[in-house]
Amino acid sequence: MLSAMDDTTDDNTGDTTSAPARADALIDLDAIRDNVRVLADRARNATVMAVVKADGYGHGLIPAARAAVAGGASWLGVTTIDEGLDLRKAGLEQPVLAWLNVPGDRWVDGVRVGIDLSANATWTIDEISTAAQRTGLIARLHLKIDTGLGRGGAARQDWPELIDAALKAEAAGYVKIVGLWSHFAYADEPGHPTIGRQIGAFQDAVDFAEGRGVRPEVRHLANSAATLTLPEAHFDMVRPGIAVYGITPVPQQGPPSIFGLRPAMTLRARVILTKRVPAGQGVSYGHQYRTSTPTTLALVPLGYADGIPRSATNLGPVLAGGIRRQIAGRVCMDQFVLDVGDDQLSAGDEVVLFGPGDRGEPTAEDWARALDTIAYEIVTRIGPRVPRTYLGRL
Repeated sequence: MLSAMDDTTDDNTGDTTSAPARADALIDLDAIRDNVRVLADRARNATVMAVVKADGYGHGLIPAARAAVAGGASWLGVTTIDEGLDLRKAGLEQPVLAWLNVPGDRWVDGVRVGIDLSANATWTIDEISTAAQRTGLIARLHLKIDTGLGRGGAARQDWPELIDAALKAEAAGYVKIVGLWSHFAYADEPGHPTIGRQIGAFQDAVDFAEGRGVRPEVRHLANSAATLTLPEAHFDMVRPGIAVYGITPVPQQGPPSIFGLRPAMTLRARVILTKRVPAGQGVSYGHQYRTSTPTTLALVPLGYADGIPRSATNLGPVLAGGIRRQIAGRVCMDQFVLDVGDDQLSAGDEVVLFGPGDRGEPTAEDWARALDTIAYEIVTRIGPRVPRTYLGRL
């Protein structure tokens, strides 16, 4: 078992029966590795970029990246150059793409360690070219087209200008155009009419770029949902994110297991106080919950400062004492309360907020349904005050 301070994953094992001191997020690195193997099998002839942004979707950037590489990911995807630099500092040498950068970003540092960089607009190419000149190295560049998401990526009318600017920088020896890419809006709704339109728009953009002389190493469009359900969108590389961590991007089709995926995070805590209270007792701030009979309350030391949504008030499901229960009363900054009736629960007993569901505990998807959100938010919002405990052999 590894503590949150140890980013080494060699030959580490953990005991899932030992409870955390206060709370922890138990991360199954074998599950991440095996999920990537499943995704690589789905990708067939396309290579896999495992997206490890946002601290590996809350699972830990470096351990998650290492597990993904062990499962067959040959690329890693991050949001920021800083995240890419952290991967390099940890000794990960795989191609890394950082795609959300701002004017004046750490371009020089990124180019120096060989991080691939994305351009949505000509100003980006100008700044990357300047960084390349300063380092004396050739920057690796991916060009992004907006095919219908309406978020990042060059607008279609601006695509020719972006292509021409990139080709000019390439001819000058500042950049190498490595990739062409885009992102789906509705891949998590298989059959949505925008999907086919976006695939067609991406192919048109690729054809235009290649007609101008671009020779990319990789063309990539598929996120987790498209990796699992849209083989026609795989092109040269797929970019699964949430599926790497065993959470399905298409929950309407069933649990992760239908794709062979296993959730990697279990969030657990220990009861720190139980007490009997009378009927009519208000619980937590604002008394949003009142006991209906004499009962036992149990205090759990996790709150919204740890990433437990305040909106989980009277809604958040947990497993405590072998029984599914709901949070009673308002979620506080550091704690919440359970009404356990006459059940025997004591200080030190384990409470599982979510996990794979093997022991009857809620899953992150159960939390998402209860709170009218997505499971992505549930796992990524678990904060740094919650230590990560790593299990697995890599």
